Amino acid sequence: MAKINNYILVCGGTGCRASRSEEIIAALRRALDRTGESERTRVIRTGCFGFCEQGPIVKMIPDNTFYVSVKPEDAEEIVREHVVKGRKVERLLYTAPDTGQHVPDSKHMKFYKPQLRIALRNCGFIDPENIGEYIARDGYAALAKVLGMQPDHVLQEIIDSGLRGRGGGGFPTGLKWKITRDAKADRKYVVCNADEGDPGAFMDRSILEGDPHSILEAMAINGYCTGASHGLIYIRAEYPLAIERLRRAIEQAREYGLLGNDILGSGFSFDIELRYGAGAFVCGEETALIHSMEGRRGRTDRETPVPERIGLQGLPDQCEQRRNLRQYSAHHPAGRRMVLLDRHRKEQGHQSLRPGGQGQ
Repeated sequence: MAKINNYILVCGGTGCRASRSEEIIAALRRALDRTGESERTRVIRTGCFGFCEQGPIVKMIPDNTFYVSVKPEDAEEIVREHVVKGRKVERLLYTAPDTGQHVPDSKHMKFYKPQLRIALRNCGFIDPENIGEYIARDGYAALAKVLGMQPDHVLQEIIDSGLRGRGGGGFPTGLKWKITRDAKADRKYVVCNADEGDPGAFMDRSILEGDPHSILEAMAINGYCTGASHGLIYIRAEYPLAIERLRRAIEQAREYGLLGNDILGSGFSFDIELRYGAGAFVCGEETALIHSMEGRRGRTDRETPVPERIGLQGLPDQCEQRRNLRQYSAHHPAGRRMVLLDRHRKEQGHQSLRPGGQGQ
């Protein structure tokens, strides 16, 4: 079998798919077959690169050449010039608006330069439908480490990290986990709130589409700490791509023994299923979300105690925004110090911002 020398990463996020990125992938593969390069060059469908206004995006590895506004008819030239002859296709390179110069590598683009990706670190780098690529980038390493620790120790790490909810209220994450852990019940749930209803806010869908295993890993870590045995992802049916990739991720994780009974031989059992919403904005609020999952009208309930004590089906549940969860699976060698990097901020933790959004 020939050694793979080149990888062509093609954005498979919703925005680029709407601009025919699936046709680009098919055209690239046909061109590689015609030139005899298919055994040495692999085309990978990734999650969103984030630079949606320049999509569809094609990135060449290992030289990091970054092509923008690519069309299916460009595939032949990319393979002929870049893969076969080793020459960049200049007309497809990004043009810096301030200098008018071509910038071939995304690391030198002003859009990417200030970014430190933690929650979105795998989006645009891995095939979200391949668990092997997630594992190759330390995926499920955090879960494996946690399962070798006492739940109380892990919980204290979360408390010490200073993480807070990113849904607006800024509720301390460690306190929320502790309330759920201290609640007495035969069964507890971890609920991922993937009902992103904010107008124009698609940063969290990018995580679901581009790095679904990170959500599953984080939910399992949460379940281990809080004593929950079952996870539910509440996602709107309007996100078909995110749903499909989550389904595949759940199946793969079960096959690898990373979900289900006796995970990694630890004695800890945890499984996840999807629940679908109809897109009601109010169901982003946790009590309305819980009502919707129970088959009731999705409306807020001010009479209900915190769900960490009485939630889904009257049992304790841990309801988390999906961008909160992504932070917990970011297995970084610096540990919680990454979270506490900027002590001058009022709110600690990570945040993903949509293009055009404001943040500090």
